[in-house]
Amino acid sequence: MGFGQGVSGLNAAASNLDVIGNNIANANTVGYKQSAAQFADVYAGTKIGLGVRVNSVVQSFNQGNIEASGRSLDVAITNGNGFFRMTSPEGAVYYSRNGQFQRQEDGRITNMQGLQVTGYPAGVAGGAGVQPQPLVISNAQMEPRATSSITAKFQLDSRATVPTQAFASAPGVSPTSNMFNYSTAINVYDSLGNKQQLMAYFAKSGAAPTVPGGTDWQMYVTDVNGNTVGGAPVTLSFDNAGALQAPGAGAVTLTQPAANGAQAMAMRLDLTGTTQFGADNDVKQLSQNGYTSGSLLGFSVNGDGTITGNYSNEQTKPLGQIVMAAFGNVEGLKPEGDNVWSATGSSGQPLLGVAGGSLGTLRSNAVEASNVDLSGQLVNLIVAQRNYQANAQTIKAQDTVMQTLVNL
Repeated sequence: MGFGQGVSGLNAAASNLDVIGNNIANANTVGYKQSAAQFADVYAGTKIGLGVRVNSVVQSFNQGNIEASGRSLDVAITNGNGFFRMTSPEGAVYYSRNGQFQRQEDGRITNMQGLQVTGYPAGVAGGAGVQPQPLVISNAQMEPRATSSITAKFQLDSRATVPTQAFASAPGVSPTSNMFNYSTAINVYDSLGNKQQLMAYFAKSGAAPTVPGGTDWQMYVTDVNGNTVGGAPVTLSFDNAGALQAPGAGAVTLTQPAANGAQAMAMRLDLTGTTQFGADNDVKQLSQNGYTSGSLLGFSVNGDGTITGNYSNEQTKPLGQIVMAAFGNVEGLKPEGDNVWSATGSSGQPLLGVAGGSLGTLRSNAVEASNVDLSGQLVNLIVAQRNYQANAQTIKAQDTVMQTLVNL
């Protein structure tokens, strides 16, 4: 028996202890994947082996536990084998399961080591040769949107009487209460995001009804100065069951001329669902699609990787989408430290896509913990220690034999 086998056993056992120690050291490292040493026996033209060597060190990419973190830019990959795709300032590409991100002052999304998270900008769909690029969350003001659609449902009181005076409105001369039965305000926005308040007045008509046996109402709409809005008045025709028969959806368009630097306004008015019953006048629904400009207040990551910005005007806006990558052989990835891997010929080329399916879904305010089984690693540590001691004993035995031969 030679010393070589024992020495190789010591070296292999020491490497195994290093691997186990590294697993234990990273038991609390977010996104870490535990490793295991694999060994191979050594022969060289003889049936008596020459010892052992470390054949490879492989990582297990089983998913770790998902833990809540409370940070909107902490993102965990759940139920999938995808990786975040990241680039260095020099252009090198890396992959990670650690979703602890932060937003830099220039809007870039990076990990804690400064690698940039890549994806697709808002409005850009992946595929068809579109390459991911570093994501940037801009602080730019959200542009306003002019009102182009108003949806309203009113309940008009069938018990009302016809106003005693014809409706009239002009700048400085507001309508009086004996000109209408009910009024309500409608807020809209021009192309610059300025809020414009319109007033809607409803007056029961004494003229012959449009629908036989029914009732007509006139809906007058004025601006804040008292001018009648283009497209008004609108005749509302109800049947004898109180259902609105006219105008139909999209049949009415209210207009406002250009003013104060804003564009002219054209607003489609949909009154579908308006009723005339023996009940008090009331607004059942009133909404419009315009809004003023807004400042970015915060953002969140959706399950499909879309980053949604929340603005001070109570609107949301997609700011980009995180790209995901998968590999044919994840065990072929090369660990680069700092919770990232790089692709190799053994891993295959990355298959890019967005979250969903086999790539997994994303969960904001959470991280993927290390998949190290700490109790199992401690048992493995004991076994590896015994193995080291046993190999040391073979060297000690060989030393005793050699000493006996020298003393002959």
